[in-house]
Amino acid sequence: MKILFTAKGSEWSSPMDARFGRMEMMVIYDEESDTLEVLPNSETEAMEHGAGLQTAKKVLKHSPDIIITGNGAGGKALDILKTSNVKIFIGAGDMSIKEAYEAYKNGKLTEQL
Repeated sequence: MKILFTAKGSEWSSPMDARFGRMEMMVIYDEESDTLEVLPNSETEAMEHGAGLQTAKKVLKHSPDIIITGNGAGGKALDILKTSNVKIFIGAGDMSIKEAYEAYKNGKLTEQL
């Protein structure tokens, strides 16, 4: 299973980014291979509108099974994400990536519907 985290760094100890559309980095953890892939999301910082929509399209290119974030995706981004089978879990904005992963595994995050 591939889990995408909205993050402010590239390590397990890095803080989560509560934002979806303007997240600093995407950190993708592949549970099967036990690897982390880090992708910058810097191009959305300068966008006045549509950052969530563009980020959602970019996220889906990497085919995650799960997205873990803080505040969740906005309406337009959520519509794009719902075209796939990805599940979004929110409530991890004040955690590290590792803490967010553990919270997800322990059922402590809320699914964004």
